[in-house]
Amino acid sequence: MNEMAKYRAANGAEQNGIGFATELLNVNKINLEAATGRIVDVDVAEESTQLARWTTLTQAGTAMLAQANQANSLVLRLLGGQ
Repeated sequence: MNEMAKYRAANGAEQNGIGFATELLNVNKINLEAATGRIVDVDVAEESTQLARWTTLTQAGTAMLAQANQANSLVLRLLGGQ
C-alpha cells in the first residue's frame, strides 16, 4: 500500500509538471501568434518613411553639432590669439 501511494504521488507530480508545461506552451503560442500578426501587418511604406525621417534628423543633428564645435574652436582661437 505504501508503494502505491509513492507511485501516485510521483504520478501526480508528473501530471502537475505536464500541466505547467502545457500552460507555458499555450502562452508562448499566443505570444508568437501576436508577434507574427504584428510582423505581417506592418506597413512597410510607413516604416520606411519613418526610418528615412529619423535618419535625416540624426544626420542633421550630427551636422549641427559639428558646426557648433567648429564655431567654439574658432571663438577660442580668436580670443586666445592662437
